[in-house]
Amino acid sequence: MTVVVTGATGAVGRHVVQQLIDAGRVVRAVTRNAMGAASAAPAEIVGADLDEPDSLTRAFTGAESLFLLSRPATAVAVARLAQRCGVSRIVTLTSILADREPAGEHHHLRVEHAVESTGLEWTHVRPGMFASNLLGWGEAIRRTGVVREPYADAAQTPIHEADVAAVAAAALLHDGHAGKIYPLSGPQTLIKPEQLAAIGAALGRQLDFEEIEPDAWRQAQADSVPGFVQDFLLEIWARSTEAPEPVLSTVQGVTGRPARTLTEWATDHREHFGGEFR
Repeated sequence: MTVVVTGATGAVGRHVVQQLIDAGRVVRAVTRNAMGAASAAPAEIVGADLDEPDSLTRAFTGAESLFLLSRPATAVAVARLAQRCGVSRIVTLTSILADREPAGEHHHLRVEHAVESTGLEWTHVRPGMFASNLLGWGEAIRRTGVVREPYADAAQTPIHEADVAAVAAAALLHDGHAGKIYPLSGPQTLIKPEQLAAIGAALGRQLDFEEIEPDAWRQAQADSVPGFVQDFLLEIWARSTEAPEPVLSTVQGVTGRPARTLTEWATDHREHFGGEFR
């Protein structure tokens, strides 16, 4: 069975590629960064772009399953092309917030609905907070060991990207997942100082969290984080101080193994947080 993986060099896609190859499947890795995909795993590399649906014809032809990233502007065209090329199963990567997107901004739902409209088998994988969001703490951890952010009590459930990939791979490889929506979380609800402590445990370091006001954080991030992203993050953090994100059992239910802890994730990303304090 040939499986097409879009976004093959991305945080999730590269794990999907490797897990499918480990399962003995033929993989076509679709990416605009062919060299990056070539170094990730021995897959068939196809240079193509989801923003240009016609470029995907070669990748889709003769394939049976497709791992599809969210691109709402071209989702209908891409899904219909996959159908014409003989793909029978599509697994989407969207978001746990898909059902809560503001009216008129249904980014992820547009992709899901486009896939459903083809009549093909579909599964929607909806991760919550990616642990990789915490890579943004890397510079502060490397330089000072102190992270300064608002909403210290924001309680979230960071998930390892490899666990997202494992659920997607299961849906691509095995029957029984058609028509399923899989919301995903990590195995622990952790406030920000606890998230930092989990990273510190992986590094063998004492790390400190300092809570600051939202306006101070906005000012500090003005040159690196767009305003709309700041608004989005602050809204999520504020909401999760009042309503902590729940731990979901989906990863274990689908894959048969517990979701990886944040310390395990940080151990896998030690190089990003390493280095001496200056």
